[in-house]
Amino acid sequence: MKDYYAILGVPRNATQEEIKRAYKRLARQYHPDVNKSPEAEERFKEINEAYAVLSDPEKRKVYDTYGTATPPPPPPPGGYDFSGFDVEDFSDFFQELFGGGLFGGMGRRRPRKGRDLRAELALTLEEAFWGGEKVLEVGGRRVSVKIPPGVQEGSVLRLPGMGGPGEPPGDLLLTVRLLPHPVFRLEGQNLYATLDVPAPIAVVGGKVRAPTLEGPVEVTIPPKTQAGRKLRLKGKGFPGPHGRGDLYLEVRLVIPEHLSPEEEALWRKLAEVHHARA
Repeated sequence: MKDYYAILGVPRNATQEEIKRAYKRLARQYHPDVNKSPEAEERFKEINEAYAVLSDPEKRKVYDTYGTATPPPPPPPGGYDFSGFDVEDFSDFFQELFGGGLFGGMGRRRPRKGRDLRAELALTLEEAFWGGEKVLEVGGRRVSVKIPPGVQEGSVLRLPGMGGPGEPPGDLLLTVRLLPHPVFRLEGQNLYATLDVPAPIAVVGGKVRAPTLEGPVEVTIPPKTQAGRKLRLKGKGFPGPHGRGDLYLEVRLVIPEHLSPEEEALWRKLAEVHHARA
C-alpha cells in the first residue's frame, strides 16, 4: 500500500491547489527527459499515480477511507443468499455440503469456467505511445501484459486464463487509465502542448526547439507570429488504426528577463521607433 501523500510530499489535509503545485514541481524534477538518474523514471510513475488519485475528489475520498483507490466489495448478507444462484450453483452448493448425496442422481459435476477478474492499468503517456511489455501485480500474482502502441484511455486489455480458477480459468480484464502528463494533453489521437517562443524570433521569424513524444525537433516560426497561434506538426500525434494524429503547439511569447546593456539599448531603440510610428 503506497502513501500517495508522502510521494507528493503534502499533508493529508492538503488542498487541491497544494497537491497540484507539488505534482507540477515533482513532475518537472523527475521527468525522464530532464532527469537521467536510474530511479527517475520509476519515481516519475509514482508521482503520476499519486496525483491521478489525489487530484480526483472521489478517488481521494475512497483512498482516505480504505488506503486504496479501489473500494472493497460489500460484505455478503447474513445466512445463505441464493438470489444469485442458478441450478448449477445449487447443485455445486449441496454437493459440497452433503457429498453429492442430495443430487447424486444428477451425475458428475460439470466443469465450470472461472470468473473474469477486472483491474486498472495505469500508464504514462510515453508507455501508451510506444507500447511494449509491462509487469504488474494483480491479486498477489505478477502478470506480464503486452501494450499495443497508441492504446487509449478506457481501452480494455484481455489476458486469457489469468482470471479466477476454473475449467477453463477466467480472464483478466485490464482497463487502461492514462496518467496526467506535465507537457502534453491527449485528445483522441491529437496531442496539444505549449511552445515558448522568444519575442525577437516571434517578430522576425526563426527556428526554436519544440517537444514531441519522440524527442525535441526544430520548428520554423513564421515572422510576426502572435501569442496563442497554433502550429500544427502533422503526424506527430498518437498512433491509431488509421495512422498518426497531429501535434498542435500553442505559441507563448517569452520576454527576456536578463538583458545586457547592448540588448537593452536595442529594445529601447525599438520602443522609440514604435512610438514614433504610433
